[in-house]
Amino acid sequence: MHAVGQVEVVVLLQCLPEEKSFPKDIFSHFIQLYRDCLAGRVVKHLSLFQFGSRFLGGREHAGFMYVRSTLQSLQGLPLPNQPYLFGLLVNRAEVAWAKAFPLRLMLRLGAEYRFYPCPLYSVRFRKPLFGEIGHTIMRLLVDFRNYRYSLPMVPGLTVDLEALRTCIKIPTSGYNEFMKAMNKSNEHVLAIGASFNESADSHLICVQTEDGQYQTQAISIHNQPRKVTGSCFFIFSSALKASAGYLAKSSIVEDGLMVQVTVETMAEIRRSLREMKDYTVTCGRLDQSEGQELVCLQWVEEKCTVNKGVISPVDGRSMESVRSKKMFQKSEYKENGKIIRWTEVFFLPRGQNPNGGVTDTAEHNRLTERIARAFCLALCPHLKLLKEDGMAKLGLRVTFETQEVGFVAGSNGQPLPAQYLNALDSVLIPVIHSRGRKRGEEPVVMELIFYILENIT
Repeated sequence: MHAVGQVEVVVLLQCLPEEKSFPKDIFSHFIQLYRDCLAGRVVKHLSLFQFGSRFLGGREHAGFMYVRSTLQSLQGLPLPNQPYLFGLLVNRAEVAWAKAFPLRLMLRLGAEYRFYPCPLYSVRFRKPLFGEIGHTIMRLLVDFRNYRYSLPMVPGLTVDLEALRTCIKIPTSGYNEFMKAMNKSNEHVLAIGASFNESADSHLICVQTEDGQYQTQAISIHNQPRKVTGSCFFIFSSALKASAGYLAKSSIVEDGLMVQVTVETMAEIRRSLREMKDYTVTCGRLDQSEGQELVCLQWVEEKCTVNKGVISPVDGRSMESVRSKKMFQKSEYKENGKIIRWTEVFFLPRGQNPNGGVTDTAEHNRLTERIARAFCLALCPHLKLLKEDGMAKLGLRVTFETQEVGFVAGSNGQPLPAQYLNALDSVLIPVIHSRGRKRGEEPVVMELIFYILENIT
């Protein structure tokens, strides 16, 4: 999967009694998943991939929801190189939640199997955790019939529930996404989905009872005191009348937070959010002096957790927190029964430039594509030998600085042997030097990742 610019996938299945061999349906799913990815579909955290009518011996198995591991132990598991996701088996009755609000289903699985936040293995033929949609706050926010609209999500946004204080933390990097959601929302209601809160020691969950009612519960990290509880969403509603005698009212609804405010307060909240300013809502009666609850909307610098566990093939350096861009469906080059494909580009931090000169200009993108093409063409005659010598993943680090313009190429944390570097020199150096340097321009260091595959078509 890495070789087509995607995350790897892991499926852990609980064995059935007397089961002697691994079920072949899993391999059929992997092949279909690979084909879908070649066609441009992206596997990401909380994405759902559905099966046909019958899978793993039953019609109730609808698909896999892929999730990222967070606080679970991975000890003793044979795992691929990072990044990877775990597939959780979804019951057909749970598909609506897996599509519309997957975090609710993920945490509900955690409660059922006593894993925080969720198990990483799947149980076949289990009872569904949700039934008919019924009466839920989500009916107001999600189109369960056609999925034309759903609760908007802002990646990295979290909700911290503490005694008498709630903090809604919005990453500054998510400003555009937040504004898009706010501009589309009804002027009287602002509802946003949150991410799983890794800094919390517990999380609200929603349980559907036998009679179809939804109840609030919480799951927590084993043997840890509950101080901060995460929430799956928040809703601000301007339904509170000024004559009600309240400044604002907050309550827990299912697995989220509901805050009722006046029309005037809602206007102030929206204004502050547009200006990227923090805002605090005081909840309680007008005549109440003690025990008032605060709901704080805060803009925070997000801790960059991208590319966790990823290392560079050039020299083995950690790529954790280094921003990157996947290259889906880019050109591939074939020779001697092998294919070389460009899958990703990393933007390495340099000096005062923490993002490594991340640039999305058409000119820069064209240059990057020319560099990738030159690299592939130069190595095409050597693909068979490289693959046989265990160098199937290659890295090309290109530097554009005042004092240095050049490249290094490597695999498995070591520089490529001289014969390959010589082949690259004559082709890459003219392309790299064609960029030129404009006065006052930020230094740029980027690393392009390539994979050599078997040509099986």
